[in-house]
Amino acid sequence: MSLITWSDKYSVNIKEIDEQHKKLVGMINELHDAMLHAKSKEVSLTIINKMADYTKYHFSTEEKYMKKFGYPDYEAHKLSHEKFVEQVLEFKKGYESGKTGLSYDLLNFLKNWLVTHIQSSDKKYAALFNEKGLN
Repeated sequence: MSLITWSDKYSVNIKEIDEQHKKLVGMINELHDAMLHAKSKEVSLTIINKMADYTKYHFSTEEKYMKKFGYPDYEAHKLSHEKFVEQVLEFKKGYESGKTGLSYDLLNFLKNWLVTHIQSSDKKYAALFNEKGLN
């Protein structure tokens, strides 16, 4: 059972970035599945590590294009990325130490952050990127 189902309403009309967003959606769903099926902490931690690394990679892709195309809200967008990475790393530390467990609160945070970020922040750069030839 998926926590998030990808739909065109999440598309920013940039193939490379949409594919990366789909991969992040898949990772959140994978973490959800691990929680539902009470998989081991090691399995969950592997997914969390993979998601943390991939998120950084994805953010660097977006930021590279923002700089290249002179996106005016670059600094604010980059800051939202940095805050998200901090929150995920904070959770990861707590999870590794046993202070924090996988919960629906965490999964809903990840889901809501990603969906809101795509639909509000990411869609703002889409027109500029498309105008510069990135589709």
